[in-house]
Amino acid sequence: MFKHIAVIGSGTMGAGIAGQIANAGYPVLLLDLPGEPDANAISNAAVKRLIAAEPPALMHEGAAALITTGNIRDDFTRLANADWIVEAVVERLDIKRKLYHQLNEVIPAHCLVSSNTSTIPISLLMETLPEDFRRRFAITHYFNPVRYMRLLELVRGEDTDPAVMQVLADFNDRELGKGVVSCHDTPGFLGNRVGVFALQVGIDEALALNLPIERADALMGRPMGIPKTGVFGLYDLIGIDLMSDVVRSLRSILPPEDAFQAVGAESAMINGMIDQGLTGNKGGGGFYRRSADGQRLARDLQTGDYRAIEDTLPARALVAAQALADQREPLTGLIDGTDTDARFCQNVLGRVLGYAASLLGDVTDSAQDIDDAMKLGFNWIRGPFEMIDALGAATVAGLIRATGAVVPQVLQGDRPFYHADGDVLNVRHADGRMRPVALPDGVVRFHLKRRTLVPVDENRDASVFAIENGYRLVEFHSKANALTDESMQMVASAAADPGRGILIHNDAQHYSAGVDLNAFLALIDAADWQGIDRFLARFQQAVAALKYAPVPVVGSASGLALGGGFEVLLHCDQRVMHSNSVVGLVESAVGLLPSGGGVKEAYWRWFQVTGNWQEAAWKAWMNLGYGATASSPQLAERLRYFDPAIDVSVMNRDRLYTRSVRALDALGQDYSPPVDAQFELAGGDCLERMSAFMDAGVKRGDFFAHDRTVAMQIAGVMCSDDGQAVPASEQDLYDRERAAFIRLAKTPETRARIHSLLHQGGAIRN
Repeated sequence: MFKHIAVIGSGTMGAGIAGQIANAGYPVLLLDLPGEPDANAISNAAVKRLIAAEPPALMHEGAAALITTGNIRDDFTRLANADWIVEAVVERLDIKRKLYHQLNEVIPAHCLVSSNTSTIPISLLMETLPEDFRRRFAITHYFNPVRYMRLLELVRGEDTDPAVMQVLADFNDRELGKGVVSCHDTPGFLGNRVGVFALQVGIDEALALNLPIERADALMGRPMGIPKTGVFGLYDLIGIDLMSDVVRSLRSILPPEDAFQAVGAESAMINGMIDQGLTGNKGGGGFYRRSADGQRLARDLQTGDYRAIEDTLPARALVAAQALADQREPLTGLIDGTDTDARFCQNVLGRVLGYAASLLGDVTDSAQDIDDAMKLGFNWIRGPFEMIDALGAATVAGLIRATGAVVPQVLQGDRPFYHADGDVLNVRHADGRMRPVALPDGVVRFHLKRRTLVPVDENRDASVFAIENGYRLVEFHSKANALTDESMQMVASAAADPGRGILIHNDAQHYSAGVDLNAFLALIDAADWQGIDRFLARFQQAVAALKYAPVPVVGSASGLALGGGFEVLLHCDQRVMHSNSVVGLVESAVGLLPSGGGVKEAYWRWFQVTGNWQEAAWKAWMNLGYGATASSPQLAERLRYFDPAIDVSVMNRDRLYTRSVRALDALGQDYSPPVDAQFELAGGDCLERMSAFMDAGVKRGDFFAHDRTVAMQIAGVMCSDDGQAVPASEQDLYDRERAAFIRLAKTPETRARIHSLLHQGGAIRN
């Protein structure tokens, strides 16, 4: 589609855009001002930042090689063959206009130009440019970090050719993995206008009600379906100084009557923190900071002093969490009451949902666009109109009236914004009419699609659906999609009634963070070793049923797919993985080992590469002992967790479902289940070498004593005890996994690691 792409401006956003273009496999020219003494110093430094970024901005080292650096003094003429240029320079109208006029003298007639601006209307940007340039110009507003934030706001000018908009939308969707939302040319567009307003309201209400910041974050985070950082934690993460600039910019471009003005005024508190260098995580502290002994402290909004954080979650947050676990509506429990916590939730929801509703018909015509902007750009679990439907428009109208605001016309009556009509999901528009949810061809968001489906089997933690072509889909939906007995019951249910094929898929933030450790800790504390063994046996039987099902099985993952979640994927015929998926078998960190077939599958995959059981055992042991993870399919290939000859990487997670169904279609032609795998327990000096490696590591201080214990239990699953190579069945490996798991579960060191991870936020080393 595009052969010669350039980005002008190598700041945070420009470099991030160039990095994502390179992630997609496209060469890109990155230009900035000339530096001294090296003319390309500024753009070179930007690439170095991409390489060193955490989380990784590049999917693999090779992506950096696709970025060519330069400067606008020496390399401007290289733009003469460009077919798309992204401008990401400083937010100054005069500088941007000057650049566009310079580009107009150089670039070819077919070249598209877009700006990453979020504050300057396209009408002003194009005011002095010729018509031919205006026809090829649009705003492509990305969100930071570009690799991970899915939203692209695409803004058309009055003269922009519709074909240009389609080309940009399609490329960003299919190649760069973006969810594209078309916005009117209004100040702040969509994402920032609603998202930043919500953050400001959270701060405003916490101040007004004298609510401790950690309490406000606990209420406004997961219970409301907003990222777990809440408001103050997100401010610290982004940078208080950067957020202050964003707020100031929005205030300057929004009309005086806009509700944002009431929460976007200059803040003496915020400005004072910036003056003191308290700019958030990057500045050594902000609303939260660490004491000298590592204790996390919270800032008192009234006094500015720091104090120990309240350990106990608000009761309403706990009620909401339980409601989520029971598949009940969590918002209802947040607003039911008259205490301070309830008033905070009532006021926040009333103001934020009312503001979002007031924008329908102004910034966009579809409620879906606003919902998509918040889900894709700010990681909300649900958009504002989905939340309104959950509470009911009449209830939300009451919350709005209680804040003293006027109820928007679109909330008059109690009509839903989304409604399923058979297998079609409709959404309300500004004119009041319901129209089918609009998504590009091939894009499916299962949380929307599932509204048109009825489960064929379900329990609290998972469901089985009948989908197209006679296939079954297993969806996990427990907290963080942690796998439980109930989760695996639905896997076994699908394997028992598989239709023409099975898809294991969900579009939650994470595919599955692993097996529910709370359940294991309870069994350990009860010394119920038989209970642990029975759970593991049922897990193993479920994944084995997947592996040897008479029909093809595809695992489709995004986000975290770790531990037990990844073990489910390993037993599928094919994996269709989002390019940002993080995969791995990480059990060693909590003093355990993979026991849902994970050791077995790692061992088997390395044998397929090496053809040598001892070498395979060593390679698998290193991966498992270090709990190695990969943050992209390319990196997963090095661990033998992804096979490009079989598995598929997808840039846009909204295309996972369609691509997975295609995979089932292809696999289903003359499908035969795999034959039983025949193993060999590694002999020779393999076990001795592993023991010597750990002894030396403990002596150097690289490992702790329990690290050695865990590592040798992992080794014992794959290696014979006496150095003699011994044939083994797949069931033998399953049995050895379970026995080693229980031996580790009985140790106080493993119990301490699990407890610290669950209750202190990280596994201790011991």
